[in-house]
Amino acid sequence: MPSAPPPDWVLQRRRAVGARIRAVRLHTNLTQERLAEAAGMDRQAINRIEQGRASPLLDNLIRIADALDVPLADLVR
Repeated sequence: MPSAPPPDWVLQRRRAVGARIRAVRLHTNLTQERLAEAAGMDRQAINRIEQGRASPLLDNLIRIADALDVPLADLVR
């Protein structure tokens, strides 16, 4: 049986995290492809996270923060 979709407030926070990742990525002049390479992920995954369509694993958030050279807390505050 499929689980219920997350509540709206969770989706809003997921989009906020994605927006912060995108802002830092653009500030550092990285493309989604370059960030994906640096984080050991694929570009589509980065895109889904930035758009708030995917809920990233903690491991992937750690990899993204490391690739962007920012503390994880800066992305999820």
